[in-house]
Amino acid sequence: MPASTSSSGMSMGGMGGMGGSHCKISMLWNWYTVDSCFISSTWHITSKGRFAGSCIGVICLVVILEALRRMQREYDRFLIKQAQAHADRINSSTRENGSDFDRSPVIEANQNLKEQGNHVSIVRKSSSPVSSKGIVLAAPLQYKPTIIQQAIRSLIHMLQFAVAYFIMLLAMYYNGYIIICIIIGAFLGFFLCSWEGIRVVNA
Repeated sequence: MPASTSSSGMSMGGMGGMGGSHCKISMLWNWYTVDSCFISSTWHITSKGRFAGSCIGVICLVVILEALRRMQREYDRFLIKQAQAHADRINSSTRENGSDFDRSPVIEANQNLKEQGNHVSIVRKSSSPVSSKGIVLAAPLQYKPTIIQQAIRSLIHMLQFAVAYFIMLLAMYYNGYIIICIIIGAFLGFFLCSWEGIRVVNA
């Protein structure tokens, strides 16, 4: 029994020692630098300079994840602005043609605004909201992206998922330096990529 326990501990602490390379891998918290390995045996840290480069790379990887999240938000905003501009053009054209609908306090109107040429579909709600003063407000719009637009959104989401999963695999090596770099990257990424205006809604 002691011999089997010793061999098991050696396999956990020195995986990758076969074939002339010695990788320090631990399932517990550690501060390994030289001879540590990540993801595969090819990512073998053989010097302190290479370990420093790996730490910088991990920080940049987390920043890239935050940049992808910002890209997703910006693309969604672009689609919404495009849909709103399209709705404004249709509303202005209907007013010019004198086909505006009745603006009584209670409205039951179904408007499906579609333009097949631009592949934009905007669906207006069946009833417009009415304020406390009896003023009819603009009905909310629902926007559904096209197949190509949804494919682009899915591609960005896929890249986010892949990068986040890769970062999770790095964190599972329980290397203190790598985890600190992940935290630093999260700070820098959010600071750089989420520095934008915050919408304030009046009550």
